[in-house]
Amino acid sequence: MAERRMLIVDAELVKKIDENRGDLSRPEFLNFLIDSQLKEESKKPAGVTREEFYQFQEGTKELMRSFLEFFINYGLELGKQPGDDEFEQLSRKLQSLGGSAKAKGS
Repeated sequence: MAERRMLIVDAELVKKIDENRGDLSRPEFLNFLIDSQLKEESKKPAGVTREEFYQFQEGTKELMRSFLEFFINYGLELGKQPGDDEFEQLSRKLQSLGGSAKAKGS
């Protein structure tokens, strides 16, 4: 026979257990809950999914696009005109970031 121990819990928790255990005894119900929780933990993937990584990548691109757009507009507001090459380069980056996010998102 298995060794037995006493577990002291709040009366509200015992009431919750009794309301939800159905035909199972208290120890059987607690064993069921613990086993199902442990099985669920082992099913969780280690790392991120492709979808989560893709969302992170798109969020980063959007942040970079907003950052570039802010500084271009900020520079124009201050009256500092960037060199033609510099402005064209930033505009191309801005368009490529905005275009890739819109093309994949559509």
